[in-house]
Amino acid sequence: MENNWTTIPAVALRGMTILPGMIAHFDVSREMSLKAVEAAMTGEQKVFLVTQRDVEVENPTKEDLYGVGIIAEVKQVIKLQNNIVRILVEGLSRAVLLDFTDRAEYLEARIEACEEDEEYLPDNTKQAMVESIQETFGRYASVNNRLSAEIKRQVMEIQELDKLMDYISNNLPVRYEEKQKILEAVGVSERYQVLLTLLLNEIEVNAIKNEFQAKVKQRVDKHQKEYLLREQMAVIREELGEDHTESDADSYMESLKKLKASKEVKDKIKKEIERFKTISSNSSESAVARGYIETLLELPWKKSSKDNTDLAYAGQVLNEDHYGLDKVKERMLEFLAVRNLTSKGESPIICLVGPPGTGKTSIARSVAKALNKEYVRICLGGVRDEAEIRGHRRTYVGAMPGRIINGLKTAGVNNPLMLLDEIDKVSSDYKGDTSSALLEVLDSEQNNKFRDHYVELPVDLSEVLFIATANSVSDIPKPLLDRMELIEVTSYTENEKLHIAKEHLLAKQMEKNGIDESKLQISDQALAMVIRSYTREAGVRGLERKLGEICRKVAREVYEDKNRKVRVTCQNLERYLGKAKYSYDMKNEEDEIGIVRGLAWTSVGGVTLEIEVNIMPGTGQFQLTGQLGDVMKESAQAGISYIRSISDSYHIPKEFFKENDIHIHIPEGAVPKDGPSAGITMATAMLSAITKTKVRADVAMTGEITLRGRVLPIGGLKEKILAAKNAGIHTICIPKKNEKDLEEISSEIKKGLEIIPVERLEQVLKIAFVES
Repeated sequence: MENNWTTIPAVALRGMTILPGMIAHFDVSREMSLKAVEAAMTGEQKVFLVTQRDVEVENPTKEDLYGVGIIAEVKQVIKLQNNIVRILVEGLSRAVLLDFTDRAEYLEARIEACEEDEEYLPDNTKQAMVESIQETFGRYASVNNRLSAEIKRQVMEIQELDKLMDYISNNLPVRYEEKQKILEAVGVSERYQVLLTLLLNEIEVNAIKNEFQAKVKQRVDKHQKEYLLREQMAVIREELGEDHTESDADSYMESLKKLKASKEVKDKIKKEIERFKTISSNSSESAVARGYIETLLELPWKKSSKDNTDLAYAGQVLNEDHYGLDKVKERMLEFLAVRNLTSKGESPIICLVGPPGTGKTSIARSVAKALNKEYVRICLGGVRDEAEIRGHRRTYVGAMPGRIINGLKTAGVNNPLMLLDEIDKVSSDYKGDTSSALLEVLDSEQNNKFRDHYVELPVDLSEVLFIATANSVSDIPKPLLDRMELIEVTSYTENEKLHIAKEHLLAKQMEKNGIDESKLQISDQALAMVIRSYTREAGVRGLERKLGEICRKVAREVYEDKNRKVRVTCQNLERYLGKAKYSYDMKNEEDEIGIVRGLAWTSVGGVTLEIEVNIMPGTGQFQLTGQLGDVMKESAQAGISYIRSISDSYHIPKEFFKENDIHIHIPEGAVPKDGPSAGITMATAMLSAITKTKVRADVAMTGEITLRGRVLPIGGLKEKILAAKNAGIHTICIPKKNEKDLEEISSEIKKGLEIIPVERLEQVLKIAFVES
């Protein structure tokens, strides 16, 4: 067989083996296989067919294929839909796969034909082998019903050993791995042994299978008999008016039949019902078992509600219920679009972060309405017991499932919108860490098999749309935060609050207090005055309370005089709400020395801080007042260090810092203040006081300062710019690295403001200092 190799187009078969003399068809869809067939058709219409060891491999190499294949002749090629081709081939002869050539378009195999050794067998031996195979095949056919009468007849008629073995091999309904063993048996004696062993194994397997089927049939007959007896017992018990446990168990069984759940769940419930039957109804254990079974039957294992797929309707609902909050609405519509395109889509775990009263909880309800989902709210504020999330183990008296499972029971479907309210308020103690218990719930990679201690079965939470709310990101544990997608719900502008009051809050309070629309009108100017002078908050909760206060007073007037109609204006607002409580710190009228306007973020929005610096004769002391935190004190120290390093540029005498005291004060003195963002403000105020240079009254600034005078980025930019605008500021200095945040701030807020990004303190001083 030396140098008896040749090259030929090759096709790798998945899940089938073709033998010599066998006519078979198979579908080809892989690009390389299609090109190999095309190459064969343009040549001698011969192709080398070799079977893959692993059917999952997409681009097989020599190691992924068996060593022996077959040279086949392509009889017919039919093109089907979706770029699939059906090939009809006839197996010709065995061949050994030596290697593949470097051809890239398709597999071209280098093969060597298997020449059968001229094995001499006496006629008596051949006849004995033929009869042995025919007898064994007859026994196999008697226990296998898949063989046709024609195949059985043909086997008994063929007397040539080679033809008989090939015919049986081609018609045996066995796995491709077994046929591959026959293909690899080149010699007649070897092939005879392989085939005979295979037939004997199949006879044994079929005998065991038939034995099992007989046992199953016997068991089914037994169950039918038990069913009839149980029905008769139920009738007898009903007539005697005895124990209702059996009837309860039967009703549970009926519910189990209707339940949509996996086999694992149904088997578990069935086992519990069988156990329940054996417990006396007077036993305390009976109530425990009853509660557990009812909980499992009430859970929506595979019961889902149909989501709304109308993007326009969802957008309309969100816009009707809430003014602003564009990021949240956009994210919800993106989720709906993905769900429509993929038919499933991974449910995002969203965390809405923002100050109190900004509509985080209410927008979750609107999202549920827009997506046509069941809505479940779970308040986590103050929850410190891990069992509140994961449930109690059933060994405890009074055990019950956790809030997540109870939420699913309440919703009645496995794909509700579940609101985890105040997730930053969860705490931990000796009863366990609640935030750690939430990790599995909020991990999209794990929550498809969430295990509640009470239920003891994996529950799929992957279909649930989780929305969490929090006031502060810093209070959420980092591992929990990593599993959520943060969306900031920032403070409302005055204009946004005005729209919300007109379109939502006023109508809600009028309905709540029984006032008809014709009886009360509040002018836009009065609403603006309520927002500006009677509330100071980031959200609109306080605003709603003030509108409720107006409505209650009007309700009394209308009740006493049925014909009365009230119009609230700026002139009579004080009659309903009393004296104004708040006023904005407006900018100074004149440019002054040592007084600079800074910007700060608080839990109720942005505020302006007027930083004052005085220089006094002394011994070089440095004093800070106004309830400042450690970070703010360190910013002041960094600022004065930088000023001392550049004192020559501003002609400051070297003895100045030894002979004078510097005092920094930030009103209001009773309010604690901290954070690095007042760094450049304090440095500007100190340099102004030292050099006796006036600072522009219409300039405000925010930014952290370093020892080398660099200006570093800060947070809460929107709230700070809003506070500056309300105070009448015209020019604002912000860190250069915060410039990207300006794009997310609406043009309504930026209108009329000159916002200047700065990188160093020198740039701030050029803007803020009044040129003499």
